[in-house]
Amino acid sequence: MTEVLVVGAGPVGLALAADLRMRGVEVAVVERRTDPGAGTRAIGIHSPALALLEASGATDGIRERAVRIARGEARADGRVLAEIRFDRLRARHPYVAALPQSDTIEVLTALAPPVRRGVGVTSLRQETDGIRAQLDDGGEIRAGVVVVATGWSGRDLVYRPGAVRTHHYPDRYVMADVVASGGPVARVHLERAGVVESFPLPGGRRRLVAWAGTNEVTDADGFLRDAVAARTGTPVDIAGASTFGVRRAVAPALRRGRVIVVGDAAHEVSPIGGQGMNLGLLDALTLAPLLGPWVRRGDDAGLARWERDRLASARHAARLAFLNTMLGRAAGPSAHAARTMALRTALRGPGGEAFTRAYAMRFDRAARARG
Repeated sequence: MTEVLVVGAGPVGLALAADLRMRGVEVAVVERRTDPGAGTRAIGIHSPALALLEASGATDGIRERAVRIARGEARADGRVLAEIRFDRLRARHPYVAALPQSDTIEVLTALAPPVRRGVGVTSLRQETDGIRAQLDDGGEIRAGVVVVATGWSGRDLVYRPGAVRTHHYPDRYVMADVVASGGPVARVHLERAGVVESFPLPGGRRRLVAWAGTNEVTDADGFLRDAVAARTGTPVDIAGASTFGVRRAVAPALRRGRVIVVGDAAHEVSPIGGQGMNLGLLDALTLAPLLGPWVRRGDDAGLARWERDRLASARHAARLAFLNTMLGRAAGPSAHAARTMALRTALRGPGGEAFTRAYAMRFDRAARARG
């Protein structure tokens, strides 16, 4: 019987497995997908997660591959409303590390135990001394503890149907990674027609995201090209754009017996604001030091507090993501002028530091320990 079974080999599951391996905990990892994928997807890793990833050695590999975003700009009507200065945070890593998710997975895969790919888990059965995981290839794995890090698709392993209430936003977005100049500065353009976000990536590329209203977009490349040009004044060549919607969900609990749930399996927040993956990483990396004592000695003293803290952090991130989503919608002339004035006043005053701390996840419970 393995000590810990991690279900899911995305960044969250791999980060947990790598940390547990470093601590000498016997851990197995299964993943239903046969290939980790080559897309960029989630791109930004914030200071608290970078600090906790140091234990497994992942931070150095991430820093080598990433663009370090030390500052950002909030813009409207062709002008800078305010600067967001991550480099002025009192943090071990005063920047956002931006890199494709595939690179993050490569770094973590090298540190984690081998992943058993192409194998899904169909059910989890609680037993006296552990969990019996039934696999879709007919096999099974017995483990002292199981951590579900599958994303939303694995919720049915733990929660009853309807137990995790999900709110679907009406908003649609179009996204692409393109070759573009702009340096290591993040820019958020809050325009009348809706937001355009522009984040640097390695290799002279940028992640562009534009609000697209509430209807499906049939020509994603054309929409994003026109939206970026109209809202930012910068023409770009777009190819391979995709569309996505957003939703919000926070589970009522993260633990059921010897099964723990982390990451998007337990909570989803709007990706506008870039906190979803980081929230999951902090779930995993604050859980890791608690699992060895629990599975070996039955010492679960810290788990109740861990669960309370992580649920509180998830709810806070969901509220911030909702605010970001609201601010990014289209607005009429009067509403846009009022929004611009309010943001300029808030971000250039004491609220600017608070906003920077919130965006960099400095209010997360995990940041109090390290970060």
